[in-house]
Amino acid sequence: MAIDPTVDLVTLLRAVVDVESVSGNETELADLVAAVLRDQPHLTVERDGDCVVARTDLGRGQRVVIAGHLDTVPVVANLPSFVVGTPEGPVIHGRGTCDMKGGIAVALKLACELATPRVDVTWIFYDHEEVDSDLNGLGRLSRNRPDLLNADFAVLMEPTSAEVEGGCQGTIRVRVHTTGRAAHSARAWMGHNAIHDLADVLARLADHEPQQIEVEGLVYREGLNAVRIGGGLAGNVIPPEAWVEINYRYAPDKSPEEALARLSEFLGGVAHEVLDVSPAAGPGLDRPLAKEFVAAVGGRARPKYGWTDVARFAALGIPAVNYGPGDPSLAHRDDERCPATDLDRCAEGLRRWLA
Repeated sequence: MAIDPTVDLVTLLRAVVDVESVSGNETELADLVAAVLRDQPHLTVERDGDCVVARTDLGRGQRVVIAGHLDTVPVVANLPSFVVGTPEGPVIHGRGTCDMKGGIAVALKLACELATPRVDVTWIFYDHEEVDSDLNGLGRLSRNRPDLLNADFAVLMEPTSAEVEGGCQGTIRVRVHTTGRAAHSARAWMGHNAIHDLADVLARLADHEPQQIEVEGLVYREGLNAVRIGGGLAGNVIPPEAWVEINYRYAPDKSPEEALARLSEFLGGVAHEVLDVSPAAGPGLDRPLAKEFVAAVGGRARPKYGWTDVARFAALGIPAVNYGPGDPSLAHRDDERCPATDLDRCAEGLRRWLA
């Protein structure tokens, strides 16, 4: 099997989608992508596991990275792909069409087409984005070959409905544990109810009004919510233990340390275990390359709600934005899909900017 990058974007997307690449099974698709890129005389291709990197080396004064992940969440009877005609144009259905093989198809076509871009370009197609962060192919590349990530600006082709989304929120998860004393529920006064001890924290979360914080002209709406809860032994036992997991989505005006301090202050001294912390990323829209990019693809930007790998670029000092085809609210859904109009808009916008 081979992928033909010269076909139209709908056909190219279907070819990429129909190669199943659930996280951990990206090798076949990575092989096909690498083969396409190695056929391009203007590109130098390197590989780190199932992460494929193709670079132009034209001696331009600036370099940009355009990146996207090859993997998807598990398939649920939504492969092979199919196309539905609508008054607005074809819509491609199937696992990965939105998140984010639409972006992969656009990047693959342009990587082959743009032999002499006005800036040097590093095209990255990486693995293991949809699973634990320590497996992430972009993170692995930054550890193994940081030189391949050197750039002045980056575009991550996450689905954004072909609109620019600047930066991303940071995320923190903590767990609050409470300890009681077991007793028969008919003699509750002889025990201590650990679930009831969560009431104060839950009430504070329910009453919390999320902040809206402006960063570089974009307004990020924060979130602080209980996301999981557990405890208890049986239906006739006063629970001796209980816990609630809390997720804080914070704006890029804060470092992880500042966000942790704010969360601790909110919890009012209640002991908690930090489960994970991921940094936010500022939009970086004040940089000349970013301004040129936004102007080329539509002239406006909005904030990114959620965490994406733009934070990995930001940690390296590289401003980055999210920009890709597909409605992000359809990502991971069984009826995942991507309109052809989004593919065309993204390709045309990037082409204007790079050519």
